[in-house]
Formats: sequence, C-alpha cells, structure tokens
Amino acid sequence: MLGAPRTGRTGVTGLDGVMSDLDRPDDRFGPADTQLRDDIRQLGALLGNVIAEQHGPDLLELVEDVRQLAVGVRRDHGRQVVLTGKLEDCSIHDSLIIIRAFSYFCLLANIAEDVHHGRTSRRTVDHADRGAGTLAAAVERVREADPEGSIVRATLERMAVVPVFTAHPTEVRRRTILDSQRKISRLLKRRDQAILTRDESIDWGDELHREVLSLWQTAILRLAKLRVRDEINEMLGYYDLTLFEQVPALHRTLERLLDMTWPGQFEGGVRPVLRMGSWIGGDRDGNPFVTSELLRFAVDRHAHVALTHYLQQLRLLAHDLSMSSRLVEPTAELTALAAASLDDSPFRVDEPYRRALRGMHARLAATALHLVGTVPGPPPHAVLPPYEQPGELLADLAILDRSLRHHGAGALSDARLAQLRIAVETFGFHLCGLDLRQNASVHESVVHELLGSAGVTDHYDSLDEPSRIRLLGEELATRRPLGAPHLSFGRQTTSELAILRSAAQTIDRIGPSALPNYVISGCSSVSDVLEVAVLMREVGLAGPHHLGMSIVPLFESITDLANAGATVTALLDEPCYHRWIMQRGGVQEVMLGYSDSNKDGGYLAANWGIYRAELDLVAATRTAGVGLALFHGRGGTVGRGGGPSHEAVLAQPPGSVQGAIRITEQGEVIAAKYADPNMATENLEALVAATLQASALDVEALGGDANRYHGVMDQLAVLSYDAYRSLVYGDDRFVEWFRCATPLREIADLNIGSRPASRKPSDRIEDLRAIPWVFSWSQCRIMLPGWYGSGIALQHWHAGDPARLETLREMYRRWGFFRSVLSNMSMVLAKSDLDIASRYCELVPDPELRASVFGRIVDEHERTIRNILAITGSSSLLSDNPRLAGSIRHRFPYLDPLHHLQVAMLRRRRAGDDDVLVERSIHLTINGIATALRNSG
Repeated sequence: MLGAPRTGRTGVTGLDGVMSDLDRPDDRFGPADTQLRDDIRQLGALLGNVIAEQHGPDLLELVEDVRQLAVGVRRDHGRQVVLTGKLEDCSIHDSLIIIRAFSYFCLLANIAEDVHHGRTSRRTVDHADRGAGTLAAAVERVREADPEGSIVRATLERMAVVPVFTAHPTEVRRRTILDSQRKISRLLKRRDQAILTRDESIDWGDELHREVLSLWQTAILRLAKLRVRDEINEMLGYYDLTLFEQVPALHRTLERLLDMTWPGQFEGGVRPVLRMGSWIGGDRDGNPFVTSELLRFAVDRHAHVALTHYLQQLRLLAHDLSMSSRLVEPTAELTALAAASLDDSPFRVDEPYRRALRGMHARLAATALHLVGTVPGPPPHAVLPPYEQPGELLADLAILDRSLRHHGAGALSDARLAQLRIAVETFGFHLCGLDLRQNASVHESVVHELLGSAGVTDHYDSLDEPSRIRLLGEELATRRPLGAPHLSFGRQTTSELAILRSAAQTIDRIGPSALPNYVISGCSSVSDVLEVAVLMREVGLAGPHHLGMSIVPLFESITDLANAGATVTALLDEPCYHRWIMQRGGVQEVMLGYSDSNKDGGYLAANWGIYRAELDLVAATRTAGVGLALFHGRGGTVGRGGGPSHEAVLAQPPGSVQGAIRITEQGEVIAAKYADPNMATENLEALVAATLQASALDVEALGGDANRYHGVMDQLAVLSYDAYRSLVYGDDRFVEWFRCATPLREIADLNIGSRPASRKPSDRIEDLRAIPWVFSWSQCRIMLPGWYGSGIALQHWHAGDPARLETLREMYRRWGFFRSVLSNMSMVLAKSDLDIASRYCELVPDPELRASVFGRIVDEHERTIRNILAITGSSSLLSDNPRLAGSIRHRFPYLDPLHHLQVAMLRRRRAGDDDVLVERSIHLTINGIATALRNSG
C-alpha cells in the first residue's frame, strides 16, 4: 500500500521538497511511474527526519537550502556564485553532513529505481503471451529461422555462457551498506506485495524509518583495504543471495520454452548452459597478495559453499519427501538406496525417501570432509563412503526422480528436487571455475631463470621470437623438468612455481573444472603461450601428450589486437599445441581486453580493434580446424567495455559467438546485477538469450555491405586513434594535467580493493591500471575514455559531404555494432558535464597548461555530440531512452554540491591541510559521486 504514513517524530517535515523539481512539466515520471515518485519522496522524507533527529532542524534546513540552490543553478547558471558562497561558508563538520545527505539520498533513489525496474519488468512479463521476457523473444526468433529445431539443438549442445566475477576495485560501498540497501529494497517490495491494514502500514513505516536511521549511522567508508580473502568471501555471498536459486530457475524456464516451441524434441532436457567463473584468488597480474596459500583458500571456500548448499537441500528434501511405503510403491532402486543408508530408525522404517536422503547426506558429508576438511551443518547419522564425483550424486538424485514419477509424484520431483539436480549439474563440487592469470612479462622472467639454472641457456631474454619458439618447442617435447630439488630460485620464480604446484594439487583433489583456464595478460606472441606450457610442465600439468589447463591468450593493446589472428594462426601451427587443443575438445579460447585497449587507443579505435580481431580469430581457427570461444574482458563503464550485455553480445561479428562466451563482471556491476533475485534473473536471461541468437542466427545480416562498412570503420579507427594518442600520449605535459585535474591520487588511497592502482611505481599512463584511469575521469565528469577522438574521426571522415553522412546514418540504422558503439557513447556523454569539469581544471596550477588541455577536451566534446546527433537524427543524446535521460537529469542537482565540495577539499589537501576530516570528506565525495552516477571504473 502506497503512502504509508511517516511516524511523525518531533513534527519534522523531512525532505518533502527533496523531489519538488520533479513536479515540473518535463517530469520524467508518467502515470505508470507514480509509485517510483512516491517511493523516492518517502525515502527522502525519512532521510530528512533522520538528519533533523540526529543533528537538529538547523542542519536539515542547511541541507535543504543547498539542495534548492543546486536545483536553481540548473535553471539559472548565474546562481552558481550563491551556491558556491553557501558551501564555502560551511564548517568542515557541516560539509560532512551535506556530503553524507546528498550521497545517501542518491543511494536511496537508486534503491527506489531498482525496485521500480523490477516492478515494471514483472508487469511486462505478466502481459507477455509466452511469459519469459527476453528469453522467450529469443526462442521465438530462433524458431522463425529454425522451425524444425535442428539448429537450436546443435547450438545448445555446445552452449556455455559464463559470467566471470572479478575483484577489480570499483565497488566503493561496504558490504554492510549493500546489506542495508537490500533490507530497504525488501521493505519496498513487501509493501507492493500486500495490502496493508492501517496498523500494518504504521509498523511498516516505522521499520523503514529504522532502516534509514541505521543506514545513516553506519560508516560508509572502510577503515582498511580489503584483503583478497575478503574479496573472495564477498563474491561468494552472491550465491546464497541469488545464484543458487536463479540459475536453476532460468534453466527450467529455458527447458519449458524449448518444450513449448519444439514439442517432444527436448523431453530429456538440455545440459546447463550457464556456468559461473571467478578470478578472485587466481588473478596474480599486479596483485602481490595472491599466493599459493590464497589459491588453496579460494578453491576450498568455493567447494565449501557448494557442498553447504547441497547438504542443506538434502536435509530439506528429507523433510519434504515423507511418503510412506504403506501408501506408495517406490522403485526397487530407491528401496536399495534406502537400505544402503544405514538408517535403522524405527520411526522411518516405512519412509524410504527419508532414509535414502539421509544416506545421501552422509555420503556428501564424507565428500566435504575429504575435500575441505570439515562437514558444514549438522553431522551425518553414519559414516558412509564419499561421492567421488558430482555425477555419483546426480545418479542418486535421478533414482529419487524416477521413483517419484513411478508412483505419480512427478510434481514433487519438479520442485525442489529438480532445482537441486540442476544446481549440482551446474556448480558441481567446485562451484565455479577459478582462472589463473599472470602477465606475460612475469612468465618470460621465470622461464629465463629456469632455463639458466638448468644450463639450457643464459640468454633466453635476448633471443628473437623464432629462436624462442624453437627452444620452447624442444623443451615441451620432453618430460624433463627444468627445476630440481637442490636448486634455489629468486622470489618471483619461487612464488610462481608454488602457485602452479597448488593448482596441480587442486585439480587432482577437486577436479579440472575447479581450475579450467590460465589467462596470459599482455600476450603478444606464440612464445608467451608456450612459456606457460613450460611452467605447467614443471608441476606435471603439461607434457608432450597432455595439457591440464586451457591456456588463454589475452590481447589488450591496439597492436596486439591487430596481430591476434596472425598470432593464433602461428600458435595453432605448432604441432604440440594443436594436439593439445584437439585433446581438450578442439576449441581455442581467446580473451579480448576492452579496458587496456581503450586506454591505449581510445574508445572508437579499441572497439573496432576488438571487432576486427574477432573476425581475424574466426578465420584463423576455422583454417586450423578448431572452434573458437571468446572471453570478453568488459568493465562496468563504457570506457572499459561496459554497457548493456544483451546488445553487446548481439553486436559481435558473425561466427564469433559459437555457443560459448565468457564475460567478466567487475566491481560495482556485480552488486548491481546479482544482489537482487529479479535483477540477477534479468541479467542472466539477457546473456543466455543474446548468446542463443548470436550463435543460431545471422543477427548482423549485412550481406554485401559488410565489407563497405568495415572499410569505413577502418578509416574512422585510424582517425580516432591518432586524435586520442595526440592528446594522451603526444602532449608531454598531459600527465601533469591529468594528475592535477582529477582525484587519481585520492582514489588510490581509498580502501576499495586489494590491488595497487598501478602495475609499476611510475607516473606513466602506460603503467596506470585502466580502472583508476576511468574512475578518475568519471569523478571530474569528463568521462574522456568513453568518447574522446570519436568526434574528430566522424567529422573528418564525412567532412560535411551529404553522401558520406548518409553512409554513417545507414550504418547506424542497419549495423548493430555501430549502433551499440554510438548508443554507449551517447550514454557516457549524457553523464558528462564540462561546467563541473572546469572546476576540476582550476586545480591545475599552470594557467597555460590548464587552458591548452581543457580547450582540446571542450572542442572535442562539442564536436562528438554534434556528430552523434547528426548521425542518429536525434534531438538529444538519450532521446531513445527517456527514463534514463530523466534519471540523469534529475540527479545532476544532487551531484553539484558533492563536486563543489570535492574540489574545495582537494585544493585544501594539496595545499598541505592534513586534517583527517578533509581527507574523509574527499573519500566520501568520491563515494557519493560514484553512487549517483551508478558506476565508477
């Protein structure tokens, strides 16, 4: 019930006016969005109540005055001086309250928008004819092209959609804050799901007030940096929150849709198409805290979480399946399973399912004891042999299923039992595949030391590429390791070998699914791949006729992407490597890096470089007679490959999505996508639906125009690359400007991740990680990585020629890739604000440097927007997404005070003010701005 009364504490008005600007004629809320408007107003009012209760009505009045001035500035820029004066008159303590108030309001507005998104999504599904949203639409499109179902069957046999969770430091919120958000979200949903009585409504309002009060009194900043262990545990929390329930549920939805669309063809079900992956605890690239002990901790925690879930589900099934053999006739195999349980309780003599499940529980408990050294939950009633493989547990679950159907209880099997069977098929005993990752330069150094110690050569690092390949090939043709017990190595080599030994032990103990891949970042050559194989051989993971893990080259720079096809061609020409690929299923996986390619060459050149690389990789693998699986290293922001996943998958080139796709999920994106069951389902469904379509259909459908469009993009990419490099790498003082005009140093001090901000201790852009690079540009609202260079390229290419401009418009209408690129760019530009950016620019001491760099940015910003609008034919950047446009527009007034105070505090801090409250203010504004923009890095 809407409009639950506020509790009337102290007669405080609250922030009733907090959304008054939404009542203007251009209000983004239509009739269907009344609930969203009411939710935001109510949450704002409660926040105002809390501020007044905790800090007095005068501070609430100050917050409200600042809010009204910020709204006024958006209508009349001349009022900026009044807002500036108001904020400059504030004490540091009052400034902290203002920062927290605006940050928390944006946080509460986010919660309301997410709840409303789920609300409207449910309405859409409720009105759909076939009832499963995006996935139903995808199945219907495939049916139109494949009425017999032969294509979809072949696609599903090889389909594997794998979101891979990474711990990249862009989640600025503490887990406690995320938990509080979920509680408030659940309260709003609970109110939606029932008509409350007057007393219930009052109780509901009181509970909501308590949650907002608790949120306000909870510190939003961490006192210490996260450890890798913390990141592992935070990631694992999403399995209990959503994944254990939503992944099997989505699989069952897919099976129902297949059965409805192609009756009788999928009666035996389909293998799970969703798997989960992780980098947390295996990604060593630039993270010195990932050790062999951490790797062991990660895989043990993974197994522990999976087994805990299964044991709990077996106990619940034993409670539910109370059927008596006096009333039903179980199958003989179920009776035998019950007899093998060693459960001789006289109270369960006639309850074969309960006895069987207690025996299964005891066997799985023994599995847990063997794998992780402990039994989660209640101890078993007896000691039984462990399940050696998940398939053995699945076989017993199948016995239960057949017996239930035998005596007409199939409906019971289709409930919890079916969910558990799908979960075991999907997650196994390992939960998710943990990738190992390390930089190619580290492998080169370690192999150089090993070859020298073994007396093979002291000059490996100076060999040319053909010589390296020849030497490594000779080594891989033998089983002889380079290391020996009596040899000692440097710290780096010792650490790398220890991690690989731990990996080999894990694969032997838990199975190859626990550690399926080894990713090589910075990969640029065949020798980079063969070096990893040599290191694997040292611990028994590789030999002339076997390879224990798939080796995945990661191409990241513009140059490496351009050479990716040739590199993979040469790699697959190596007889030993080609043999390994065929033994491991005949599929070569390749990872494509969006973040570093963007930092290297700019948004347009990076995206086209990745597209071109995919085309080259499709041709290379097809020639070699192997399949291709692509792993997309996308970040949260557009500048790091972010944007809607569904559109991104559909925009891939023909032949590049061959049923299998892996995509990284990073930082704040994980919480946004997987903390809420509805959002988790929506995002997973979008990935599966897009992968199904991209694999089974020619979604691009450009025909003979493809080469013409590709030629245009080739030219645009060169133009944008040159323009971007001219600014970022061609101006000798650009780094100085960047470090002064953005809060890069302050972001590095935030306790938001275990990894250092730079790979090396230097000021070079090349050594800076892509995440703080993008994060810094977001904070000052320039968002440069998401657009710079594109305006110059587009303008120069068409040069006002109507025919050429029409070609670009045609590409936008017909080509999903080009449309996706411009759409994502529009979203980034809509979030940018160069008036705010100009205030950050004032932090650059040298006026000539300040003007020269910012002048180029301003010119290119205007040029990019003008050309995008000319190509799309739109009147505004987000004319095709009015809700997002409205959301962004109405957030801007709440961002202005945060930006102003951040700049003021940065100026004080850099002038030598070491007041801890100034530092805290900076960190709080970074948090608040990231919250309001809904992304960071």
